[in-house]
Amino acid sequence: MSTSGASLSDLGRRALAARRDLGLASTAAKDAALHAAADLLDQRVGDVLVANAADVARAEEAGTSATVIDRLRLDERRVAAMANGLRDVAALPDPVGQVVEGWTRPNGLHIDKVRVPLGVVGIIYENRPNVTSDAAALCIKSGNVAFLRGSSAAITSNQAIAAVLREGFSKGGLPENSLLLVEDTSRESAVEFMRMRGVIDCLIPRGGSSLIQAILDNATVPYVIDGDGNCHVYVDAAADLDMALDIVRNAKTSRPSVCNAAESLVVHQAIAHTFLPLAHRALEGVELVGDDQAREHVREIGAATDDDFGTEFLDLKMSVAVVGSLDEAITHVNRYGTGHSEAIVTNDLAAAERFLREVDAAAVLVNASTRFVDGGEFGFGAEIGISTQKLHARGPMGLRELTTTKYVVRGSGQVR
Repeated sequence: MSTSGASLSDLGRRALAARRDLGLASTAAKDAALHAAADLLDQRVGDVLVANAADVARAEEAGTSATVIDRLRLDERRVAAMANGLRDVAALPDPVGQVVEGWTRPNGLHIDKVRVPLGVVGIIYENRPNVTSDAAALCIKSGNVAFLRGSSAAITSNQAIAAVLREGFSKGGLPENSLLLVEDTSRESAVEFMRMRGVIDCLIPRGGSSLIQAILDNATVPYVIDGDGNCHVYVDAAADLDMALDIVRNAKTSRPSVCNAAESLVVHQAIAHTFLPLAHRALEGVELVGDDQAREHVREIGAATDDDFGTEFLDLKMSVAVVGSLDEAITHVNRYGTGHSEAIVTNDLAAAERFLREVDAAAVLVNASTRFVDGGEFGFGAEIGISTQKLHARGPMGLRELTTTKYVVRGSGQVR
């Protein structure tokens, strides 16, 4: 049954109807459905690219920036990567039914804590049509209905991808409505989607600050914020400067438009006179803005405002601060950071341990680039996002984070 033209309330009813069967599906059935969808995506790549070309043409006519169009654009290689992503998720361990822990009470009751699906996972996302397949794969493998609401810019692509996946899931033996796409891309529809209590068990936004703010302002369902990444690299007085240069360059320039890219460089004043000129040369093409002390060491650095220190640039721009101590560095990072990923470069074990203990972020790194904070790099195989909040998930969210737990209690007639 097609979802074309279906109202949100109708889609919600379909999601609830599919939830039980999908939640009880075996690992073999879920894997077969993911493989069937991947094979069909390979076969229908032409249809997907035709749909995507229409979205790209509209975006170009509207004067959309080249960066956004690149996120929107698909080609044969990107569609093949989407299909392979489905197969990769199929190969991952199934978290559903996993016994997290178990124990027996003195009265003989045996208690297990077991992973179960969340139920219906709502994903609201912006211009990347590959999220349609990535999110669907992770939801399906973890036994959840994937209830998706993309942007108007990518709607034709999303419709084509969702149609292929739904057919593939059905051929593989899962309910066709394991994946549902909201085709109404109006703002009113987005707000209604965020308020579908009784249908959506967990809402995950994938997008920029305006989408996150809309969730905070409007959502009445439980949500996990995949938030901003104002990530710092702190170069300590005891840092290996060659190592620090490699880490800062990688963290800033390897892919500046992603949330785990470093946006701020913090340097101890004891090595600032040596390190900052080196960093300025190593970060060729990056616009640096800094405080007064940073500008004393490198005249070409522009003046930073307080807003600059708190901004996720997602571009080749970086703020620079010079601090007099580890305490000042930790204070600066905790003040301006967004709780995503923070790194220290140091050979001082005590400084590293203090930074790890006192910096409040989902991920804290010693002598490594912030770019490693990623589900794939952590060994999760894939991720639905990176949570910057503390409940119920924090950091890269893989399959386990798309489950909850329930207690299974086995007795032999005990009464209280």
